[in-house]
Amino acid sequence: MHRSEFISVGVLLAIILAVFILESCLLFIFSEASMHKAKCPAIFFSKPALLIHALAVIGLLCLGYGFFIEPYRVQLKKIEVRTGKLKSATLRLLQFSDIHCDRKPLNEQKLVEITNSLKPDVIVFTGDCLNSASGLPRFKRTLSELKAPLGKFAVYGNVDIAYRSRLDLFSDTGFKLLDGQTVSIEKNGETFYLAGFSVPAPDEFGKFLEPLPDDKFSILLYHYSDLVESLAGLNIDLYLSGHTHGGQIRLPFYGALITLSKFGKKYEAGMYTVGETIVYVNRGIGLEGGIAPRARFLCRPEITLFEIKPKNQDRKLPK
Repeated sequence: MHRSEFISVGVLLAIILAVFILESCLLFIFSEASMHKAKCPAIFFSKPALLIHALAVIGLLCLGYGFFIEPYRVQLKKIEVRTGKLKSATLRLLQFSDIHCDRKPLNEQKLVEITNSLKPDVIVFTGDCLNSASGLPRFKRTLSELKAPLGKFAVYGNVDIAYRSRLDLFSDTGFKLLDGQTVSIEKNGETFYLAGFSVPAPDEFGKFLEPLPDDKFSILLYHYSDLVESLAGLNIDLYLSGHTHGGQIRLPFYGALITLSKFGKKYEAGMYTVGETIVYVNRGIGLEGGIAPRARFLCRPEITLFEIKPKNQDRKLPK
C-alpha cells in the first residue's frame, strides 16, 4: 500500500471517528437532561451541534448504502473499440474480474443473466476467484453457466496464487487458463489473438508477446495493470486487467482511497490509452476478502462488454 493511501484512509477514519464521538457526547448530554427532566442544554441545538447531527446522519446513511445496497448494483459498461486491423469482422468480448466468491452469494447469478443476455463471442476473466474455499462450488457453477461460442478464457489473480493455488479452479467450467499462452480466435475469416499471464508475470514476458503479428488485433489479459508502461514495441492493442476494484470505496472528486497498485491512483479504474495500447482496469464484481469491509461506495460492481470493430464500420452498440 502506498504511503498516500495510508494517509488518505487514516484521515477519513479520523474524521468519521471524530464525528461519531462528538455526536455520542451530544446525545449523552441530551439523555442526561431528559433523565433529570431538565431543559435541554442550548449546546445541543447550536449551529456546530446541528452540523455534527447532520454529518452523523449522512454518515449512517452512507454506511447503510455502502454495505447493503451498492455491492449489489451491478453496472454494465459498453465500450466500442475501433481498429484499422479489421476489415469487416466485429468481436463482442465480455470481461469480468475479481469475483471473490464466498460462502454467501453476491452477484454471481446477475453475472450469468447479464452475460448470457448479451450473447458475447468471447468471455474473459481477469483473476481473483475466491475469498474462501467454501465458495468454490458456486464459482465453478457460475463459470460453467456462462456461454460464449468462440471461447472462455481466464488468468489467475494474486489471491488465487497466494491462497488457492492447490485448488482446481477451472476444470469443468469451460474456461481455458492462460499462463504464458497465446490463442487465436477466428471470426468471419479474420483472426484475433489473445494472450494471458498469471500473477506474477515472468521477467521476460515481452518474449512471449513478440511473435504476435503486427497486423492482427491482439488482447492481453493480466490481473494487474503493472505491465502497462512496459509494452512499448509490443503488439498489444487492448490490455484488460482488474485487481484494484476501483478502490471499492471512493470519495467524490478524489476517487479511490486504496488501489494496492504499484502505480497508486494512476490507473485506478476505467479506460486509459498508453502509447498504442488501450488499457482497461475493471472494478470487479465481487468484494475484497480478509479484514477489508464488505462494502462499496461510489464504485459499483462492473461487467464490461467490448465491441471491437473496423474503424470505418458504421454500427452502434446494442442496447
